[in-house]
Amino acid sequence: MIRRLLPATVLAVAAVTVVTTGPAEARACKHGHACATIFYSDSTRTTVVGEKYEGCDGSVDMWGVRSGYQDFYESPC
Repeated sequence: MIRRLLPATVLAVAAVTVVTTGPAEARACKHGHACATIFYSDSTRTTVVGEKYEGCDGSVDMWGVRSGYQDFYESPC
């Protein structure tokens, strides 16, 4: 019984690890607002590694990489 449970347990742990270590998603921008999300390399927020900008016209520009360390700015159009 334990021989059958071990591979299943290892597979389950690996699946949870893969799902929870993906890049963080930026907050959704409200309709009628312009939004900017700044992504940083670590919790000190000193090195910018990417940015996502959503304009009032619905355009989206992004450069760099997403990370779990971010600041989100929103302003009405």
